[in-house]
Amino acid sequence: MKKSIKDLTSLQGKTVLVRVDFNVPLKNGEIRDDNRIVQALPTIKHLIENKARVVLFSHLGKINHKNPEQAELDKQKNNMAPVAKRLSELLDLDVIYVPSTRSEELTNTVKNLKDGDVLLMQNTRYEKGEQKNDSELAAYWASLCDVYVMDAFGSAHRAHASTYGVPEILNKEGKETAIGLLVEKEIKSLERCVNPDERPYVAVLGGLKVSDKIKVIEALIKKTDKIIISGAMAYTFFKALGYETGTSPVELDQVDFAKRCLEEGKGKIVLPVDVVVTNAFDNPTEERTVKVNAVPEGFMGMDIGPETRELFKKELQGAKIVFWNGPAGVFEKDQYSKGTIAVCEAITGLKDAFTVIGGGDSAAAAAQFGYKDKFSHVSTGGGASLEMIENDGHLPGIDIISSN
Repeated sequence: MKKSIKDLTSLQGKTVLVRVDFNVPLKNGEIRDDNRIVQALPTIKHLIENKARVVLFSHLGKINHKNPEQAELDKQKNNMAPVAKRLSELLDLDVIYVPSTRSEELTNTVKNLKDGDVLLMQNTRYEKGEQKNDSELAAYWASLCDVYVMDAFGSAHRAHASTYGVPEILNKEGKETAIGLLVEKEIKSLERCVNPDERPYVAVLGGLKVSDKIKVIEALIKKTDKIIISGAMAYTFFKALGYETGTSPVELDQVDFAKRCLEEGKGKIVLPVDVVVTNAFDNPTEERTVKVNAVPEGFMGMDIGPETRELFKKELQGAKIVFWNGPAGVFEKDQYSKGTIAVCEAITGLKDAFTVIGGGDSAAAAAQFGYKDKFSHVSTGGGASLEMIENDGHLPGIDIISSN
């Protein structure tokens, strides 16, 4: 078991550096969804109550360091200032904001923190060395604290300076490293999908690309009793079966992999039987529901059809553990949301089942259609949850944390 924040004693007066996930969607400096900030509050409040001096850091968006002009625009767009403002409101506390990642101002402000203070520093990706796990950068951040807490599950699959380099240094120095309450909750829930304790275990996979999910499909063929596949990625499997797919997105370089999956997962893999197709992605003039082996030339798949919705419901019946990642169709367009809504309904309608959404678009869809609270667990990290299953429960940002 990894050391939890709850195992840390005598935090009073200690500077605790917390890697949080404040990678929130911003538009013109306004936060569109503060869910990731809200998810971090239990850990932050626990530290405040224990009179720690809290220093928070996170990445936000992407910074193109290869192009200096673009980097400046990206920095303006992905500034942490709006996050500091929202965090102050949520905590009902004046959060100290330092608009730099490495400076005398940051060093001195951290030194002068009082017990119970909360400081947020600038976006870690302002630093070119963050994603490269630059040793000098990691050493500077490590020098700011007495204790490190990993609470950014959405970044735990990345060995960056803030997620791996800092705790690695502190471990060597004999300082404490621990996981936060959010990461602890994620590990406990996803562990049941990595090492299922009940059967049947059904995975429901969708979304755009097979290539994004190769390793997770390979792992799930071994772990699950059934894999239901839908979304755009299903068309690569149809191609593997020799069906015509019209203008639907197909990854030709993954067709052999899909064939192999269908052989290895014989009797386990469930594919759609009918699909809704249109003659254009935007502003189509024609829409049809067809069998999957009869997609007309010039048409593309947008959603699963009514027969498939019933089939998926039937295949999910009796499941005790369900892991879902990837929508069944282009749910952002109302007319093609029926399949994804049907998946939500079928999973949340199961009795005595442990149901998990592996972050990403599925989490957004469940929230949009009002099903989010009906799932046992909704992960805050799409990529991280998939990699945790792929790697038998291992992620670099969690593995590096001290064990009890």
